[in-house]
Amino acid sequence: MSGPGALAATEACLAAIERHNGLINAMLTVDAPGAREAARAADRAALDGRWLGLLHGLPVAVKDNIDTAGLRTTSGSLFFQDNVPNQDATVVRRLRRAGAVLIGKANMQELAFGIRSTNPLAGPCRNPWDPDRVPGGSSGGSGAAVIADMCAAALGSDTGGSIRLPASMTGVAGLRPTHGRVPNTGSTPVSPAHDTIGPLARRVADVARLFAVIAGHDPADPVSAARPLENFLPSLDDGIAGVRIGLPRSFYFDDADAGVAELVMAAARVLEARGAELVDVDLAEAAEMQAWASVMIFADACAVNAERLDRGREWFDGQVYDRMITGRDYSAVDYSRALAAKASWKARLGRLFGDIDILLSPTVPSLVPPVEEDRSLLEATRDATRNTYCGAFGELPGLSLPCGFTADGLPAGLQLEAAWWREPLLLRAGVAYQAATDWHLARPPLD
Repeated sequence: MSGPGALAATEACLAAIERHNGLINAMLTVDAPGAREAARAADRAALDGRWLGLLHGLPVAVKDNIDTAGLRTTSGSLFFQDNVPNQDATVVRRLRRAGAVLIGKANMQELAFGIRSTNPLAGPCRNPWDPDRVPGGSSGGSGAAVIADMCAAALGSDTGGSIRLPASMTGVAGLRPTHGRVPNTGSTPVSPAHDTIGPLARRVADVARLFAVIAGHDPADPVSAARPLENFLPSLDDGIAGVRIGLPRSFYFDDADAGVAELVMAAARVLEARGAELVDVDLAEAAEMQAWASVMIFADACAVNAERLDRGREWFDGQVYDRMITGRDYSAVDYSRALAAKASWKARLGRLFGDIDILLSPTVPSLVPPVEEDRSLLEATRDATRNTYCGAFGELPGLSLPCGFTADGLPAGLQLEAAWWREPLLLRAGVAYQAATDWHLARPPLD
């Protein structure tokens, strides 16, 4: 956004929150005074001929596990219900410096550990396309807020799929960057070996702008990589002629809902029509990776939350506790074997991306589940994350794009993954796809 209009855009987002948040419950905390002040400052700067940066006047929501100075940051947990940080997370500081307007904090799954985006403080976030369905998780509030026009873009976090799943289930674009590309300083961890913060928005071009702002080394984060990001924004519209896109003929489409698979294959043909080359690939090793990733992620979550888990189940949503505590069943030998599996998997991915440029699959192979269901959180999350855990375990970047609607009227997502540090290629492919489709422009029937 540039020029006068930041306040008008901010007021439109605040009005959408006023109208719809009672039903959707996407926002945990709204900072209307702070947002209006920042928007007015952006408009004054524009009138003076000053540009505040790539996000000048853009209304942005931030997942509630990312610190915001002076604004409550709860991680959806009773343990943090009164937590008001003294300083911004690194990514929030970068947002503000680039001219963004912080609308408030988005709802999430308690401690970022599940797909339903519910917690003991605020209850469930609901999918704007059907309030009886989940928005995905754990960054469900971020996706729901974007598609319901409560913000123009949002930040989420992704350990095993927590950006890409909500992007798929709410019908927006969401990027999981390469692990280490975006600093996690000032965010509540799940598994430091896999966690990353990333952006969500309707348009991939906006996702790209947020990514360009938040990426970059932070010496305060021990997993932050000192790897420069090229100025890729001018090349976003360069197209994908000659890009080799791999279609996995094992695992990723296995047992996928037929409607989801059909939409994803139609999306592949759109990319082919834009000049990409479709290549069949065999990645049978992926079938074991979700289990190995679970060993590390669950054990890490238990280590991060050890004292909290010791306080007892009554401090948690019971299903979050029951899912997380299974990490204590793994031994040091199990963890060592998972590390070996991860090294082998990354080597296999390195060979794969010598033959192709992008791996294509359904983000979520199943239909969007209901808010109330008989399955446990453990089972529901396992089913939804079967395709996203693999890339996260390999520390790959991944982009989810809306690619249509299933017969029940809920969005489906196309997942594109690339080799490490190749986010610019994914974003260029996403821009090319959205130039040929309009799924990202669809709006849920809220009014």
